[in-house]
Amino acid sequence: MPLTQHPQRVFRNRGVEITLDNNYTDLEERTLAAIEPLWKRYPRAATMWELLTSDAEVRANWDMADYLTVTKLNYNDHGEAHARIVAANGVLIFDLLREARIAPDVARSGAGDEGDACAVIVAACLLHDIGNQVHRQNHEMVGAMIALPILDRLMPQIYPDVERRIELRAFILHAIHSHDLNPMPLTFEAALVSLADGTDITKGRGRTAFDLGKVDIHSVSALAIDDVKIAKGEKHAVEITVTLNNSAGIFQIEDTLAKRLRGSPLASYVNIVVFSKPEGTKTDMRIIERLSLENGSFKVE
Repeated sequence: MPLTQHPQRVFRNRGVEITLDNNYTDLEERTLAAIEPLWKRYPRAATMWELLTSDAEVRANWDMADYLTVTKLNYNDHGEAHARIVAANGVLIFDLLREARIAPDVARSGAGDEGDACAVIVAACLLHDIGNQVHRQNHEMVGAMIALPILDRLMPQIYPDVERRIELRAFILHAIHSHDLNPMPLTFEAALVSLADGTDITKGRGRTAFDLGKVDIHSVSALAIDDVKIAKGEKHAVEITVTLNNSAGIFQIEDTLAKRLRGSPLASYVNIVVFSKPEGTKTDMRIIERLSLENGSFKVE
């Protein structure tokens, strides 16, 4: 059976694994279901997804990146679920931009067509955070270095032509290296990968860090975001709608999502809209009831 017929398959890791909040695993399943109808438009991207998500080395990289960021730094998820959600959101955003006839750099440069651009985005999204297994500092550059032999091993199955493969590989490596805006993304594809990374900001992802004892504006703000939706806008090719249960979520939107559009090649095509709930009340939902300072850190009581 061809690989492209089952890009939605989920291969669970057997080794090091971090338990995720149920809301986050549910989000992963809904996101994967949302892109299922799109795979027939992008068969090479579907094959890229299948090759990477079914690869034992890739899954081990996700495991260890997650282990270091979650258990040692008390960050939110940076492993398998995050990679899949970011990649799926990347495909959704790309499809909307393609519908608006906004040409990606891969096509403009002559390195490939729109389908190849989507494959580049899938690969870069799935591999963008694997450098965290070495350290958070410089994880973008390290991630590109770790991704290089993986791409060299798997890409020939999709791109047997050497020149085409190496040119597309360059787009992938640039997107991994610049996904966290250090340095800034220079291509359509890299800017899209960075933006897709910023869309994974819901409370399900942030729950683990909070439960492990990280109580600060980052963790509290993450718990204030109920939902993120990506759709076609009235005035923009893409509209990202964020629903808050508490105004603290504004920090997360500003610090993680909005900054990825400023100065971006996609800035004029994407809009962010924020709504606050619960409806019918003038007050926010309370996230924290009582804290105490113990050994220099706030603890939830």
